[in-house]
Amino acid sequence: MKKRFIAIMLAALTTIGALGLTACSSSSDSGTKKTDGAAQQTSSNSSSSAAIPAKINGKKLKLFVVSKIGGDDHTAQFLAGAKQEGEAVGATVDTFSANGDSAKFHDAINQALQKDYDGFIISHGDDAATVDDVKKIVAKGKPVVSFDSNTEIAKVNGVTLTAQDDESLALLSFKKLIQDHNGKANIIYLWVDGFPPMVNRNRIYNALLQKYPGVKEIERFGVAAADTSVQTQNAVAAMLAKHPKGEIDAIFASWDAFAIGAERAVKEAGRSEIKIYGIDASNADLQAIQEQNSPWVETSAVDPKLIGATDIRLVLKKIAGETTPTYYDLEANIINGEQLKNSGKTVNMQNLGDVIPTWGKSDAFDEPWIKALKEKNGKK
Repeated sequence: MKKRFIAIMLAALTTIGALGLTACSSSSDSGTKKTDGAAQQTSSNSSSSAAIPAKINGKKLKLFVVSKIGGDDHTAQFLAGAKQEGEAVGATVDTFSANGDSAKFHDAINQALQKDYDGFIISHGDDAATVDDVKKIVAKGKPVVSFDSNTEIAKVNGVTLTAQDDESLALLSFKKLIQDHNGKANIIYLWVDGFPPMVNRNRIYNALLQKYPGVKEIERFGVAAADTSVQTQNAVAAMLAKHPKGEIDAIFASWDAFAIGAERAVKEAGRSEIKIYGIDASNADLQAIQEQNSPWVETSAVDPKLIGATDIRLVLKKIAGETTPTYYDLEANIINGEQLKNSGKTVNMQNLGDVIPTWGKSDAFDEPWIKALKEKNGKK
């Protein structure tokens, strides 16, 4: 991390407010909004024409959405959000999850490239081969939006790289840990390197450790595999056996697959004094957080269905020939266990918006002509 970045971040970490670290291309639509000097493009409902672009109007679009990772609720909801939004405008949306298999992931992309898809959405393409895949797609004149992928993809002309605002996700969750423990805690850090979201979250974690020296990391673990939660549960159980009561105060899990495993280990060990702070949300996560005396007290997240929907809107704008940004980050939300329990209902991903009004809502890139397409297809 560059020294200047650390200095800026440490100065900014005095509030719980989310940080907007999104950068966009130099050109933008009239509906651009700015956060900390960086432009984020949104729709301009009041001034834009609702006329459906000629490149879109009357055409049966086919879109392909592929994710390298899978088998988890977050990915399933991301794909569902993309499919729902695409079908709402009358497009055919085919989805594929490689469940972590790189060979299947790249094979799916190359097979799709031989078909007549009008646009591609690629999720979690973390390797150099994904950059090559994207270049092939763009060379064929097909637009690409890529979520949580290799940042080199952003250098390919015309591509948009989307992400959750990972810096804010880490800031919101870890600051809650710091506040709850008055800046002094011995913690376990659950994190794995090699993935763009993890790299971004780790930057904030390291900056906060510098700002709050009373927070001490005494153990860490991380693996990305089909059984991440199981491996994490076993690893955390071993750590708890090694450190008796009073030596561990909290666990910071940079991914909900880690938090799930940690939650099971803490409960089985009867270590109710240890609190878990996570990132990401799913139905299983919310259920665990709402359980009585749950050690998992808080998580920060972006609605995965909204990510899929936003990526669809972006690829539609590209097909229409409209300006789109190179980068776009979706805003983070904080989900507090007490807030859920005090809501008077069982909260899941479908009704979470009743408790957190900003959850799952964004008009980013939802142009009037996209809304017109939805109305034309009987959707709202």
